[in-house]
Amino acid sequence: MNQPLKQLKPMYANCLRFGMSMAICMALSAGVRAETPANSIDKNTLVLAGEDDWPPYSAAEKPGADADTSPVGFSVDLVRAVFASQGIQVKIINVPFARCMLYAKNGQVAGCFNATITDDNRADYVWHQPAMFEEELSIFARADSKEPELRLADLRGKRVAYTNGYTYPSEFMHDSRIKKSVAVSDAALIRMLLAKRVDYILLNRTPGGMRIDNTPEFKGQAKRVGLLSMDGFWVAFSKQHPQGERLAQAFSAGLAQMRRDGSYQRLQDEFRRRVNYR
Repeated sequence: MNQPLKQLKPMYANCLRFGMSMAICMALSAGVRAETPANSIDKNTLVLAGEDDWPPYSAAEKPGADADTSPVGFSVDLVRAVFASQGIQVKIINVPFARCMLYAKNGQVAGCFNATITDDNRADYVWHQPAMFEEELSIFARADSKEPELRLADLRGKRVAYTNGYTYPSEFMHDSRIKKSVAVSDAALIRMLLAKRVDYILLNRTPGGMRIDNTPEFKGQAKRVGLLSMDGFWVAFSKQHPQGERLAQAFSAGLAQMRRDGSYQRLQDEFRRRVNYR
Protein backbone atom coordinates (compact mmCIF):
# COMPACT_ATOMS: atom_id res chain seq x y z
CA MET A 1 0.00 0.00 0.00
CA ASN A 2 2.20 2.81 -1.32
CA GLN A 3 -0.36 5.41 -2.35
CA PRO A 4 0.76 9.05 -2.34
CA LEU A 5 -0.31 11.22 0.60
CA LYS A 6 -3.17 12.82 -1.34
CA GLN A 7 -4.83 9.43 -1.62
CA LEU A 8 -4.43 8.77 2.10
CA LYS A 9 -6.48 11.69 3.31
CA PRO A 10 -9.96 10.48 2.25
CA MET A 11 -9.07 6.95 3.36
CA TYR A 12 -7.94 8.17 6.77
CA ALA A 13 -11.03 10.36 7.21
CA ASN A 14 -13.34 7.56 6.14
CA CYS A 15 -11.85 5.03 8.54
CA LEU A 16 -12.58 7.45 11.40
CA ARG A 17 -16.00 8.29 10.03
CA PHE A 18 -17.04 4.65 9.95
CA GLY A 19 -15.99 4.08 13.54
CA MET A 20 -12.80 2.08 13.06
CA SER A 21 -10.39 2.09 15.96
CA MET A 22 -7.48 4.50 16.05
CA ALA A 23 -5.12 1.53 15.80
CA ILE A 24 -6.66 0.52 12.47
CA CYS A 25 -6.52 4.11 11.22
CA MET A 26 -2.86 4.30 12.19
CA ALA A 27 -2.17 1.05 10.40
CA LEU A 28 -3.75 2.44 7.25
CA SER A 29 -1.49 5.46 7.43
CA ALA A 30 1.64 3.42 8.13
CA GLY A 31 1.97 2.24 4.53
CA VAL A 32 2.44 5.77 3.24
CA ARG A 33 4.84 7.12 5.85
CA ALA A 34 7.70 7.22 3.39
CA GLU A 35 5.68 9.65 1.28
CA THR A 36 4.84 12.13 4.05
CA PRO A 37 6.42 15.60 4.39
CA ALA A 38 7.90 14.62 7.76
CA ASN A 39 10.12 12.09 5.99
CA SER A 40 11.02 14.30 3.03
CA ILE A 41 12.65 17.03 5.15
CA ASP A 42 16.41 17.14 5.49
CA LYS A 43 17.53 15.03 8.44
CA ASN A 44 19.43 17.98 9.93
CA THR A 45 16.22 20.03 10.19
CA LEU A 46 14.40 19.91 13.53
CA VAL A 47 10.74 19.34 12.70
CA LEU A 48 7.70 19.75 14.92
CA ALA A 49 4.09 19.12 13.92
CA GLY A 50 1.20 21.43 14.79
CA GLU A 51 -2.45 20.54 14.39
CA ASP A 52 -4.33 22.00 11.44
CA ASP A 53 -7.84 22.63 12.84
CA TRP A 54 -7.76 24.27 16.29
CA PRO A 55 -7.90 28.06 15.87
CA PRO A 56 -6.87 30.36 17.44
CA TYR A 57 -4.04 28.17 18.79
CA SER A 58 -2.92 26.13 15.78
CA ALA A 59 -4.66 25.83 12.42
CA ALA A 60 -3.92 25.75 8.72
CA GLU A 61 -3.70 29.29 7.41
CA LYS A 62 -5.98 28.27 4.51
CA PRO A 63 -8.36 25.28 4.36
CA GLY A 64 -6.76 22.40 2.53
CA ALA A 65 -3.25 23.84 2.86
CA ASP A 66 -0.41 21.46 2.03
CA ALA A 67 0.96 19.61 5.04
CA ASP A 68 4.43 21.02 4.44
CA THR A 69 3.18 24.55 5.20
CA SER A 70 3.26 25.91 8.74
CA PRO A 71 0.08 26.35 10.79
CA VAL A 72 -0.72 29.71 12.40
CA GLY A 73 -1.89 30.68 15.87
CA PHE A 74 -0.77 31.43 19.41
CA SER A 75 0.83 28.02 19.98
CA VAL A 76 2.86 28.33 16.78
CA ASP A 77 4.10 31.80 17.74
CA LEU A 78 4.91 30.63 21.26
CA VAL A 79 6.81 27.52 20.16
CA ARG A 80 8.94 29.56 17.78
CA ALA A 81 9.61 32.23 20.43
CA VAL A 82 10.54 29.71 23.12
CA PHE A 83 13.02 27.92 20.88
CA ALA A 84 14.39 31.21 19.55
CA SER A 85 15.18 32.21 23.14
CA GLN A 86 17.43 29.14 23.25
CA GLY A 87 19.03 29.78 19.86
CA ILE A 88 17.13 26.92 18.19
CA GLN A 89 15.27 27.12 14.88
CA VAL A 90 12.56 24.58 14.06
CA LYS A 91 10.38 23.79 11.08
CA ILE A 92 6.68 23.31 11.88
CA ILE A 93 4.46 21.26 9.60
CA ASN A 94 0.69 21.31 9.50
CA VAL A 95 -1.22 17.99 9.99
CA PRO A 96 -4.42 16.61 11.60
CA PHE A 97 -3.97 16.14 15.32
CA ALA A 98 -4.19 12.32 15.41
CA ARG A 99 -1.47 12.12 12.76
CA CYS A 100 0.53 14.79 14.59
CA MET A 101 0.64 12.64 17.73
CA LEU A 102 1.44 9.51 15.73
CA TYR A 103 4.38 11.24 14.01
CA ALA A 104 5.77 12.27 17.40
CA LYS A 105 5.21 8.86 18.94
CA ASN A 106 7.04 7.14 16.09
CA GLY A 107 9.86 9.69 15.90
CA GLN A 108 8.95 11.05 12.46
CA VAL A 109 8.93 14.52 14.03
CA ALA A 110 10.58 15.76 17.21
CA GLY A 111 7.27 16.76 18.82
CA CYS A 112 3.58 17.55 18.38
CA PHE A 113 1.36 20.27 19.86
CA ASN A 114 -1.21 20.97 21.37
CA ALA A 115 -1.41 17.89 23.59
CA THR A 116 -2.82 17.35 27.06
CA ILE A 117 -1.24 14.83 29.43
CA THR A 118 -3.51 11.92 30.34
CA ASP A 119 -3.04 8.57 32.04
CA ASP A 120 -3.19 7.01 28.57
CA ASN A 121 -0.40 9.03 26.92
CA ARG A 122 1.82 10.04 29.85
CA ALA A 123 4.42 7.33 29.22
CA ASP A 124 4.50 7.71 25.43
CA TYR A 125 6.19 11.12 25.18
CA VAL A 126 8.71 13.41 26.84
CA TRP A 127 6.92 16.32 28.55
CA HIS A 128 8.34 19.77 29.26
CA GLN A 129 7.43 21.92 32.26
CA PRO A 130 5.59 24.20 32.71
CA ALA A 131 2.65 23.82 30.30
CA MET A 132 2.41 26.24 27.36
CA PHE A 133 -1.03 27.49 28.47
CA GLU A 134 -4.30 26.33 30.01
CA GLU A 135 -7.71 26.01 28.39
CA GLU A 136 -11.07 24.99 29.80
CA LEU A 137 -12.62 21.83 28.41
CA SER A 138 -16.26 22.90 28.35
CA ILE A 139 -19.58 21.16 28.07
CA PHE A 140 -21.76 22.67 25.32
CA ALA A 141 -25.49 22.21 24.77
CA ARG A 142 -28.08 23.62 22.39
CA ALA A 143 -28.97 27.25 22.98
CA ASP A 144 -32.39 26.41 24.45
CA SER A 145 -30.86 24.30 27.25
CA LYS A 146 -31.93 25.28 30.77
CA GLU A 147 -29.27 23.16 32.52
CA PRO A 148 -27.31 24.63 35.45
CA GLU A 149 -23.50 24.56 35.52
CA LEU A 150 -22.68 20.91 34.70
CA ARG A 151 -19.77 18.69 35.74
CA LEU A 152 -18.56 15.20 34.86
CA ALA A 153 -21.09 13.40 37.10
CA ASP A 154 -23.95 15.17 35.30
CA LEU A 155 -22.96 13.51 32.01
CA ARG A 156 -23.64 9.99 33.25
CA GLY A 157 -26.59 8.50 31.42
CA LYS A 158 -26.41 11.26 28.80
CA ARG A 159 -25.34 11.14 25.14
CA VAL A 160 -22.04 13.03 24.90
CA ALA A 161 -19.89 13.47 21.79
CA TYR A 162 -16.23 14.37 21.41
CA THR A 163 -13.77 14.75 18.54
CA ASN A 164 -11.91 11.61 17.49
CA GLY A 165 -8.14 11.66 17.97
CA TYR A 166 -8.05 14.50 20.51
CA THR A 167 -6.82 14.00 24.07
CA TYR A 168 -9.50 14.01 26.79
CA PRO A 169 -9.34 13.37 30.56
CA SER A 170 -9.03 9.69 31.40
CA GLU A 171 -11.88 10.06 33.92
CA PHE A 172 -14.22 10.92 31.05
CA MET A 173 -12.89 8.41 28.53
CA HIS A 174 -13.03 5.49 30.97
CA ASP A 175 -16.48 6.26 32.45
CA SER A 176 -18.74 3.60 30.95
CA ARG A 177 -21.85 5.32 32.34
CA ILE A 178 -21.51 8.12 29.78
CA LYS A 179 -22.97 7.28 26.35
CA LYS A 180 -20.14 8.45 24.11
CA SER A 181 -20.12 9.24 20.40
CA VAL A 182 -17.32 10.57 18.23
CA ALA A 183 -17.12 13.05 15.37
CA VAL A 184 -14.35 13.57 12.84
CA SER A 185 -13.95 17.29 13.62
CA ASP A 186 -15.16 20.02 15.96
CA ALA A 187 -17.45 21.34 13.23
CA ALA A 188 -19.00 17.88 12.78
CA LEU A 189 -19.37 17.70 16.56
CA ILE A 190 -21.45 20.89 16.64
CA ARG A 191 -23.61 19.62 13.79
CA MET A 192 -24.30 16.43 15.77
CA LEU A 193 -25.46 18.56 18.69
CA LEU A 194 -27.70 20.79 16.59
CA ALA A 195 -29.22 17.74 14.87
CA LYS A 196 -30.13 16.43 18.37
CA ARG A 197 -28.12 13.25 17.89
CA VAL A 198 -26.46 13.91 21.27
CA ASP A 199 -27.30 15.84 24.42
CA TYR A 200 -23.92 17.49 24.94
CA ILE A 201 -20.57 17.94 23.25
CA LEU A 202 -17.09 18.68 24.56
CA LEU A 203 -15.16 21.65 23.17
CA ASN A 204 -12.40 23.78 24.58
CA ARG A 205 -13.93 27.06 25.60
CA THR A 206 -12.07 29.56 23.44
CA PRO A 207 -11.76 27.51 20.22
CA GLY A 208 -15.31 26.17 20.62
CA GLY A 209 -16.85 29.55 21.35
CA MET A 210 -15.03 31.17 18.45
CA ARG A 211 -16.06 28.43 16.03
CA ILE A 212 -19.72 28.79 17.03
CA ASP A 213 -19.67 32.59 16.94
CA ASN A 214 -17.79 32.80 13.63
CA THR A 215 -19.78 30.19 11.68
CA PRO A 216 -23.17 31.43 10.39
CA GLU A 217 -24.86 28.01 10.63
CA PHE A 218 -23.79 27.68 14.29
CA LYS A 219 -24.04 31.24 15.60
CA GLY A 220 -26.53 31.53 18.44
CA GLN A 221 -27.43 27.82 18.23
CA ALA A 222 -25.17 26.40 20.98
CA LYS A 223 -23.76 27.59 24.29
CA ARG A 224 -21.43 26.59 27.11
CA VAL A 225 -23.28 24.93 30.02
CA GLY A 226 -20.51 23.49 32.18
CA LEU A 227 -16.91 22.57 32.82
CA LEU A 228 -15.31 19.15 32.51
CA SER A 229 -11.71 20.12 33.31
CA MET A 230 -9.12 22.88 33.17
CA ASP A 231 -6.27 21.47 31.12
CA GLY A 232 -2.70 22.39 30.44
CA PHE A 233 -1.41 22.05 26.89
CA TRP A 234 2.05 20.86 25.95
CA VAL A 235 4.37 19.97 23.13
CA ALA A 236 4.51 16.16 23.25
CA PHE A 237 8.18 15.51 22.48
CA SER A 238 9.17 12.22 20.90
CA LYS A 239 10.92 9.50 22.84
CA GLN A 240 11.95 7.92 19.53
CA HIS A 241 13.45 11.04 17.92
CA PRO A 242 17.19 11.52 18.63
CA GLN A 243 16.62 15.17 19.60
CA GLY A 244 13.31 14.72 21.44
CA GLU A 245 14.61 14.76 25.00
CA ARG A 246 17.13 17.53 24.36
CA LEU A 247 14.43 19.72 22.79
CA ALA A 248 12.06 19.08 25.70
CA GLN A 249 14.76 20.30 28.12
CA ALA A 250 15.48 23.35 25.96
CA PHE A 251 11.76 24.13 25.70
CA SER A 252 11.36 23.90 29.49
CA ALA A 253 14.25 26.32 29.99
CA GLY A 254 13.02 28.75 27.34
CA LEU A 255 9.42 28.77 28.53
CA ALA A 256 10.47 29.34 32.14
CA GLN A 257 12.72 32.18 31.00
CA MET A 258 9.91 33.84 29.01
CA ARG A 259 7.57 33.62 32.00
CA ARG A 260 10.18 35.26 34.23
CA ASP A 261 11.15 38.11 31.91
CA GLY A 262 7.57 39.05 30.95
CA SER A 263 7.84 38.17 27.26
CA TYR A 264 5.36 35.30 27.67
CA GLN A 265 2.73 37.63 29.13
CA ARG A 266 3.30 40.19 26.38
CA LEU A 267 2.89 37.52 23.69
CA GLN A 268 -0.30 36.25 25.33
CA ASP A 269 -1.76 39.75 25.78
CA GLU A 270 -1.06 40.60 22.14
CA PHE A 271 -2.68 37.33 21.04
CA ARG A 272 -5.84 38.02 23.06
CA ARG A 273 -6.12 41.51 21.60
CA ARG A 274 -5.66 40.14 18.10
CA VAL A 275 -8.38 37.49 18.31
CA ASN A 276 -10.66 39.67 20.48
CA TYR A 277 -11.75 36.67 22.53
CA ARG A 278 -11.29 35.94 26.26
